[in-house]
Amino acid sequence: MSETVLAVKALARSFEQGGVRIDVLRGIDFTIGHGEIVALLGPSGSGKSTMLQAVGLLEGGFSGSIAIDGEEVGSLESDARTRIRRDHLGFVYQFHHLLPDFSAKENVVIPQLIRGATYADAEKRAASLLNRLGLGHRLEHRPSQLSGGEQQRVAVGRALANKPSLVLADEPTGNLDEATADIVLAEFLKLVREEGSAALIATHNERLAKKTDRLVRLHEGRLE
Repeated sequence: MSETVLAVKALARSFEQGGVRIDVLRGIDFTIGHGEIVALLGPSGSGKSTMLQAVGLLEGGFSGSIAIDGEEVGSLESDARTRIRRDHLGFVYQFHHLLPDFSAKENVVIPQLIRGATYADAEKRAASLLNRLGLGHRLEHRPSQLSGGEQQRVAVGRALANKPSLVLADEPTGNLDEATADIVLAEFLKLVREEGSAALIATHNERLAKKTDRLVRLHEGRLE
């Protein structure tokens, strides 16, 4: 396995708006090593989400190279991109996007079933992850019965369910109050480190960003 979980080279993305070309990403070169947690810092509109969409293979229209676990993935067809997302990536968003009709445990079980795990194995791992996130007493509760911080913890467990090489988090605590955000971020970082995953966390919060292993800034489409 490559020592680098993510390597992007000359990554660029432009939009046309009102006949004007807008360069959101301008030839970014960037790597993340296995197990490394990196904060991607920048104000709203700086291109953080666009960069995560590129790395997460969620949107086309990018130029440049994207390699995950040593495999060039930026030019893959749709089915192969889906495989990479399923087998190598985990996602945490500002809003949890949990399935409302399923329990906390089931929300963490389902991604594992999609990947081919047995229900027994998926249920065991889901319970383990949620216990480690302090939700052992809430396994059978549906999202509507959970607080915002609890819902986001479930989303963290879901992101790590398939043991991804890389977790991509877009303002993962941006919808929480400061005290709850601190707790959820601490649990998120602890669990990611215990699982041995790498993480790229987009945020505009410098205080939170300083708790990661490395901080990079996105400014006018380039990394500093």
